[in-house]
Amino acid sequence: MTKIIESKTNPQRIDQSFQPESAASLMTAKVPMSDSNATIADIERMLFEKIKELETINYIYLVDKNKKLEGVISIKDIFLLPKTTLISRVMTKDLVSVQSCTDQEKVALLALQNNLKAIPVVDKENRLLGIVPSDVVLNILHNENIEDALRSVGMGKLKDPAINIIKAPALLHFRKRLPWLILGLLGGVVAAFIVEFFETALKSQLILAAFIPAVVYMADAVGSQTQTIFIRSLALDHHLNLKKYIGREVKVNLSLALILGIIISIISSLWQQSSLLGIILGFSIFATVLAAMAVAIILPWLFSKIKYDPAIASGPLATVIRDILSLFIYFSIAQITLNIL
Repeated sequence: MTKIIESKTNPQRIDQSFQPESAASLMTAKVPMSDSNATIADIERMLFEKIKELETINYIYLVDKNKKLEGVISIKDIFLLPKTTLISRVMTKDLVSVQSCTDQEKVALLALQNNLKAIPVVDKENRLLGIVPSDVVLNILHNENIEDALRSVGMGKLKDPAINIIKAPALLHFRKRLPWLILGLLGGVVAAFIVEFFETALKSQLILAAFIPAVVYMADAVGSQTQTIFIRSLALDHHLNLKKYIGREVKVNLSLALILGIIISIISSLWQQSSLLGIILGFSIFATVLAAMAVAIILPWLFSKIKYDPAIASGPLATVIRDILSLFIYFSIAQITLNIL
């Protein structure tokens, strides 16, 4: 015997009773469902009879009498197999599913990783609640990509980024962009105070000023790489083994810092004929790369702990912190080295 899930909620796909951007808020409940005693012919008959009541038919979901999800079969297989075949013998039992509270970004990533057109949503007892269909998955990916791009330039979250980024009034864009730009401006002022504080070192080695962009850029580049990978890892695995992850990143960034420090040391020494400058720049790049790594991991981690989107940390806030820290490290090393040598 076959049946379909009847929606007992609002016919619209989005259910406002669920947490926004969760799997349950995006699912549809009108999908074909069958018990395991049905044959291919039974399912074909049900599909033709109930087609107008179904929102998607990419997969037929198999459940027990308590609606616990047991398996799935694709629509393609339904029309290729013999009519008398028992569905229980050909269904896929190794399923990819999500809980109702799963974040929409993880739903989309699971669909991509497993090459699925839809992702079933289940409760804690593994009862089928509905599915997130392919068109919703594509929409999630589109919106998440836009949101990430906006966050990286300090734009606050928009209600519908795909539309608001183009059609939102000037006042909304102004309000979203101004706070982070003010933060960046204040960061620039702090950076100026740092340069002024180390004025003595600059006067004795004016060439140090020429390498400020290189030091700051390297910190930003390494920090952005580390941060992007870490935030994505957090999104994919909410139970990420932080100790193991940090151990790997420390090894990677120590190697990067060492190689980059040696390279800049050799180049600056040969170019300016100054071993002192090479020592300062070599140690500065080494230290700023490691500091940038620390900021790239600690900042998103703190945001996630206070239940705030860690991706926010990938914008101007992290850039300002890295820039100030890299300048402070650079001039501190320069001051100490000049005093010793």
